Amino acid sequence: MFTGIVEEIGKICDITRGRHSATLTIEANKVLEDAKIGDSIAVNGICLTVTSLPSGRLTADVMHETMNRTSMGKLRPGDRVGLERAMPVNGRFGGHIVAGHADGTGTIEDIRKDDNAIWYTVRTSPEIMKYIVEKGSVALDGISLTVAKITENTFSISAIPHTVANTVLKDRQKGDMVNIENDIVGKYIEKLIKYDEGKAAGAENKKNAESGITSEFLMRHGF
Repeated sequence: MFTGIVEEIGKICDITRGRHSATLTIEANKVLEDAKIGDSIAVNGICLTVTSLPSGRLTADVMHETMNRTSMGKLRPGDRVGLERAMPVNGRFGGHIVAGHADGTGTIEDIRKDDNAIWYTVRTSPEIMKYIVEKGSVALDGISLTVAKITENTFSISAIPHTVANTVLKDRQKGDMVNIENDIVGKYIEKLIKYDEGKAAGAENKKNAESGITSEFLMRHGF
C-alpha cells in the first residue's frame, strides 16, 4: 500500500522486453536505502516487486496485464519515473490510499499556469470518470492529487510548484499518457451496494417463484 507521495525521481537504465512483458532496471537512491528483494516499489504509480538490487539500481518485472493497462509499455531508457516505497505502519499518511494498481490511463489534454499553480486536464474513459468526484482524490502516475474540476469526459487537478518540481509532472506535456488509479474507497462502496442489491433481488425473485408470481406470469397477464 502507498500514499501517493513520491519520494524521488529515478531513471530507467535498461529495459529487456519479452513478447508481452518487460524487465526494468531503474537507477535510484533514496528508495534503495532499506530496499530488499521482494519489496514493493511504486513506479509511476504501478506497484512492482524488486527482483534484484545491483549497485545503485533495482530491477523489476512487468507482466502482461500491467503492460496492457498502463503506460509501462511506452517507457524508454533515460525516462524519469516517480518512485515510492510501500507505506510503513508507523509513517505519516500524507496522501490517500493508493494500491499501486492502475485502473487505466488518460491523456493530458491541457496544461496551464494559474499564478503559482499549474492545472492539468486529463481526458479518460467513462469507466474511470464514474469514480472521479470533485474535491476527491486521484493518483496520476502514482502522485496523490485532488480533483479540482470535472466535465463529462475530463477532470482537472491544480498542482503546486513543489509537486510539479519533485514528480514526473514536470516532464508531462499535452498528449502524454498518464496512469490513473481511482480512489479505492469508491470502488469498494460500489461493490458492496451491487452485492446487497443482488442479494435483495435474488430473495425477491425466490419469494415470487414460491408464490407462483414470476416475470413470465406477469407478462402473460398483461403486466
